[in-house]
Order: sequence, then structure tokens, then C-alpha cells
Amino acid sequence: MQDKQGIDPITLEILWTRLISMVDEAAATFVRTSFSTLVREANDYAVVLTDRRGRNVVQSSQSIPSFISTLPATIRSFIAKFGIETMQDGDAYITNDPWLATGHLNDATLVMPIFHKGEIVGFAGVVSHLPDIGGRLRNPANRELFEEGLQIPPMRILQAGVQNDVLVEMIQTNVRLPDETMGDIWAQVSCCTSLGELLSALIDETGIDFERLTDEVCQRTETAMRDAIRATPDGVYQYTVENDGPAEMPGGVITIACKVTVSGDEVLVDYTGSSGQVNLAINTVMNYTYAYSAYALKALFAPWIPNNEGSFVPIRITAPAGSILNPTRPAPCGARGMIGHLLPPAIMGAMAQALPDRVQATPGSPSNNMQVAGLGGTRRYSVSGFLGAGAGASARHHGLSAISFPSNLSNTPIEVLESQAPMEVLCREIRHGSGGRGEKNGGDGIRFAFRMRGEGMAISSFMVNRIKRPAPGLFGGEDGAAASFAINGKQREPTGQLVLQPGDTVLIETGGGGGYGKSQK
Repeated sequence: MQDKQGIDPITLEILWTRLISMVDEAAATFVRTSFSTLVREANDYAVVLTDRRGRNVVQSSQSIPSFISTLPATIRSFIAKFGIETMQDGDAYITNDPWLATGHLNDATLVMPIFHKGEIVGFAGVVSHLPDIGGRLRNPANRELFEEGLQIPPMRILQAGVQNDVLVEMIQTNVRLPDETMGDIWAQVSCCTSLGELLSALIDETGIDFERLTDEVCQRTETAMRDAIRATPDGVYQYTVENDGPAEMPGGVITIACKVTVSGDEVLVDYTGSSGQVNLAINTVMNYTYAYSAYALKALFAPWIPNNEGSFVPIRITAPAGSILNPTRPAPCGARGMIGHLLPPAIMGAMAQALPDRVQATPGSPSNNMQVAGLGGTRRYSVSGFLGAGAGASARHHGLSAISFPSNLSNTPIEVLESQAPMEVLCREIRHGSGGRGEKNGGDGIRFAFRMRGEGMAISSFMVNRIKRPAPGLFGGEDGAAASFAINGKQREPTGQLVLQPGDTVLIETGGGGGYGKSQK
């Protein structure tokens, strides 16, 4: 099965598909045991298997693209802090540090070392958006990281299988939904335990040297990625994205300046010239900036090759320290998706000249979200809902409607929202005609309205983007329709933590995607 020339292709393919099925089985364990609708309905999670050095080997098929890159980086930070020699079977490590993990406090990253015959052979990791993390509800108007909730530095939540009671009590005391939040964390443990058992069983069954297998997989992927980059014309490609920004910024606009340099079999993305960091929660930390940039490059150059560490070796991403794409602590970053989700459109806009048949126009969906929580009263609740929008069109396809590109989130079902909070959904429908016209039309956004029921007040927050700057088209395609947000029929800025009274009605219209090419009509 193994020789000096490496693992033969047939055996490698069998083992690779076995690894995928293992991670998917562990992910199914997580979904079945989780408490949160964010996992079970919205798919806001990812499961990753790495080698003992923290290199990404394989991730679950249902994964948020950014987590594929952030989770291995978090594992490497655990290794650096605790030392692999101190780790024991049954250890579980957790953090939500934005700069070490996924870019905001709302996601918890939990990791467990995988032992085989007394030696660490790899790590199982899972990221998921927690039901609650305390602090003010996630919204772009938060001014400091300290407002955004409980910070969990890299810590052991299990040591050799023994629970860290102090940490568990600290988490439960600081969140609105302690049982649901800890339920999801223990589901993460179940997921990692399952993945570790499956990998150990595979090694026993096949006798494979897992480190050699991961070297082979990553090396072959890196070679394929370099070949794909080399096939693209060398050059410097630039594009600028403008997006809704705070009133105190010049023109109320956030600018993302993107320069992509293709040189031989390597690619560099530089964001020099982008807006500086702001005292609002739309900052995007470097981990997240790297992740969504790398995802876009992988999708453009070689979408057919496996997703693992080898895909990203030829890629470098830079952004000036103190910029909105590389802020310094304690910058608020809870709504980082409102900017981070614009990085794939920025890269595609830059690469449109070199790869016109592969790029797509800008989507209208940079992280549209709502959160409603009870304010006093006898019923404790906190519910989050994601809202898709129109995807940008491409040379071959009209843009899809009501999706969350470039993320992989699902629209939260109406029945779930109404069962979790005292609200009545009045409509959720496609905004027909909201996509930009073109040779290929942009996808349509969503029209979503709800009314608060019950007797008590609720606090709420909303992330609705592209109200001022609709999604632009490509190659003469028209812009998508702008988004809108209203309470009781009055247009509002969707910022800050708002109070909703019984009977209040909220209307959200998400943006349409940009069209591609000039319309033939």
C-alpha cells in the first residue's frame, strides 16, 4: 500500500473518501446532539480533522467556508500555548478569542487531541455559533469588544476527561441561555470524541501511517493548486468595493481596496488602501480576512481539488495593521461578516480581467441577520435568524435567489422562529425582479416581515447590508436592488440594540445580486 514513491492512487482515493465520510459522520453526531437552531437549522458550524501539526486535512461537507481556514489556525494556537507534550487523552480545549479563532466572540472553537497507542496523531475540531455569549446583542453599533460578550481565552474545558467546573460555571453565569449554550458545547465534545474514535479505528484497520497519508494528500493538493495558478496569466489585478459604512466615515462608505498579484505558481492579495479600523463592530480580524480571501482564490483557481492545507500554501494575504481588515485589539468585531463577506466579491472583481468565465458579480448578501431576545418577563428566549439574498450572476448562470453567498448558511425556518420567540411571521417571499438585469440576471433577495406578540418587550439587533450601496454588476450588468429596513412602516438605520414592543412590525428586504454582461433586451 505504501512505498518510497508514495501511496498508490487507488488506495489514496479510498482512504480520502473514508476520511470525508468519517468527518461527515462526526458532523452528523454534532447536529443530532446540539441544542441550537443555529446548528440544526442554519448550519452555522464546521468540523475539521487536522494532523498533529494542526494542518487542515479534511472538513465536513456542510461547512462554513471561513472556518476551514480559521479552525486549523486555532489548533496551532492551542499547540503553541499548551505544548503538545502536555496534552492528554480526554483533553478538550476551547476559545472564542476573535484574533485566535473565527473573528468574533459568538463562535466557540473546541478541539480535542486524537491519540492512537499513546501518541497524538491528529486533532478533531469543531466551530459553531453559540446560542448566546452574553453582552449586548450582536450588532454593528457595538463600540468595544468588551460590550460584545464573554471572552474565553484558550483554556481546557476537559482535562483527561475531567470537567473544568469553574469555566463551565463562568460560561453559564454570563449567557442568556445557559442550558442551550452548554448543551452545544458538550455536543462539540461528542463530535470530536466521535471523530477521534473513527480515525483510530481506520488506522487499526488499514495500518496506514496517518502522518504520511496527510503529507501525501497535502502535497498532491498543493501541486494541483500551483499548476492551476501557473495556468493563469501573470499580472497585477485590482478592484475596489464600496459598501455601507458609518456616518462618521467620509461619505458614509467603507472601502475595500484589493490588489491580486499572480506570479508564477503563487498569488498575493494585498488590501493596502482599505478603510481604517472603526469603533464599530464591523472590523474583520486577520484570521477571517485570510479565510475568506483564500476561499475565493481556491474557488477561482481550482474548485475541483480537495479542500486542505495544500490548497493554501501558494497563497499569501496581507492587510495593514490597524485597518478594517486587520484591526488591533480590542476592536469590536461581532458583525465582522458584513465586511468579511465582501472579500470574495472584491477578489472576483479583481480577477474578472484574467478569468472572466469563472467570476461572478457581487451578491446582495453580506451577512444579513436578526436576533431577538426577551427583556424581562417570565419567558427567557433568544433567537437568531439568517436571511439570504441574491447571488451575483456569472458568465454561465443567473444568480441564485435567497442564498447566503459567500457563506453557507440556511434561511432559518419560519416555524422555528415562531416556536422559539413570541413573534408572528407575516411574510417571507422572494423579491422578484430585485436582481440586476444583464445577459445573466442577478439573483433575487428576500422580503421578510414579522410582528411581535405577547406582553413583554424584547431587545433586538439587525444586520442588514447594501441599503446605501447596492450590489454592482459586472461587464455591463446592472446593479441589484438595494436592501431596506423598516419598523412600523418607517425606514430605520439597522444599527444599535433596539427595543421592540408587542405589536411592533419589522420589515426587512435583502438586496439583489449584480447582473453579468449587458442585457440583450
